[in-house]
Amino acid sequence: MKVIIIGSGKTLYFLCRNFTSKGYKVVLINNDRNECEQLARKLSAMVICGDGSNVEILEEAGARSATALLAITPNDQDNLIICQLASLKYGIPRVVALANDPDNADVFEKLGISAFSLTHIVSSLIEQRASLEQIVNLFPVGEGKVNVTEIILNSDSPVVGKQLKDITLPENSLIAVVIRNNQPIVPRGANDLQIADKVVLITLPENHGQVLKAITGEKDRKNLE
Repeated sequence: MKVIIIGSGKTLYFLCRNFTSKGYKVVLINNDRNECEQLARKLSAMVICGDGSNVEILEEAGARSATALLAITPNDQDNLIICQLASLKYGIPRVVALANDPDNADVFEKLGISAFSLTHIVSSLIEQRASLEQIVNLFPVGEGKVNVTEIILNSDSPVVGKQLKDITLPENSLIAVVIRNNQPIVPRGANDLQIADKVVLITLPENHGQVLKAITGEKDRKNLE
């Protein structure tokens, strides 16, 4: 898999290091010559000094054979133009733009460009942390492809009092272990869930939020407010 990343600063460095550690071929584009020299010394990636919205620079980076492109410059307009070029001219299957201004994320999406906002991501994490206080542990495994979460059930949890066979969870999720009075239980369909049980969940990143809502009832509580 070949990934082109266009941007600057520490984010560029850490993204590249993460991708290369997973065996991806990475090409970095940065318009600061000093920064390019430092990146070239520290990373096992191809580093090109230039403007990522320039067609000649994208050609040099091998855009025609790239699998993905990530534009994370401080300028939202540049990120949009770069991703449009990557998608329309070079047909790169996956292009993603950073929206420094969170209001631009929706605009990018309407123009057909996948976008993310760090402001939205951080806000969402804070909200989840504040509202789902019974989550006591969360860590990724399998290079981030699987989440393992421990939740303490309280009286608001819609699964309390139910047997596992009667609980419907999203596909590719599992209640793997129940810890009751410090004793682990590998549950079966006839096991029920009780207040103060610690439930260990196995989820995927894409369904993690849905599973938490199904277990904690957070969605229902919000609807009542």
